[in-house]
Amino acid sequence: MKKKVLTIAISSILLTACVTDPYTGQSSLGKAAMGGGLGAAVGAGAGTLFGGNDLKNAGLGALAGGIVGAAVGAYMDHQQQEMQQSLQGTGIEVQRTAENTLNLTMPSNVTFAFDSANLTPQAQGALDSVAKVLNQYPDSTINVTGHTDDVGSDSYNQVLSERRAASVAGYLSQHGVTLSRLSQQGMGEKMPKAPNVNEANRGQNRRVELAIVANKNAGAAQQQGYPQQQQGYPQQQGYPQQQQGYPQQQGYPQQQQSYPQQQTYPQQPY
Repeated sequence: MKKKVLTIAISSILLTACVTDPYTGQSSLGKAAMGGGLGAAVGAGAGTLFGGNDLKNAGLGALAGGIVGAAVGAYMDHQQQEMQQSLQGTGIEVQRTAENTLNLTMPSNVTFAFDSANLTPQAQGALDSVAKVLNQYPDSTINVTGHTDDVGSDSYNQVLSERRAASVAGYLSQHGVTLSRLSQQGMGEKMPKAPNVNEANRGQNRRVELAIVANKNAGAAQQQGYPQQQQGYPQQQGYPQQQQGYPQQQGYPQQQQSYPQQQTYPQQPY
């Protein structure tokens, strides 16, 4: 019976996390649901490690893990929607690569001229929108990675990719994104998105990617928290106090202290 209740609880978390795609109008199982289900499963497993009633601990762990996982998923759902809306028409690709990760790909025709690390006006405008959304969702870190095509030496391309990543990270920092949230790296030509066989493919490989990763407690501030458990069982009012004793009898009427004194007869003379 307890196992059935636990299964129903996890299923309920999944069912309540269905979302409607704002672009297609179709309802689907959103990332919040996936995060809730994953969190519930992990929480259930962790709950059994604390000894005692395994089913009870698993149930509590599933509830806690499910709510936290759903909160992270919902947090990233909303951020993804706002990022897609703000970047429409810019050429920047927005993808959800994991339950807690959002990936932005900025191709060379958006960001830099050939063999340059200077941001174009078009790139700056797009990054303004990116920074605005990131500042609204501060519970995440952003890893900026630069890439190049295979034109030029490996060492040159490595330095160029690092300079491009630094340009993007620096621009975001100048527009309000906390520096401690940002990290940057260059991959040179080592991770092409397409084979470097023609100019069209090389254009795809000359890119900068932003991986936005939610913190483990992302969205927790929006949660009202679990209902507080009662500190103990409600105090009983107690049974009515018994009477201190039987009611005092009033007693029988007091007997007269003595019989009335008989009068003596007058003494007869002998």
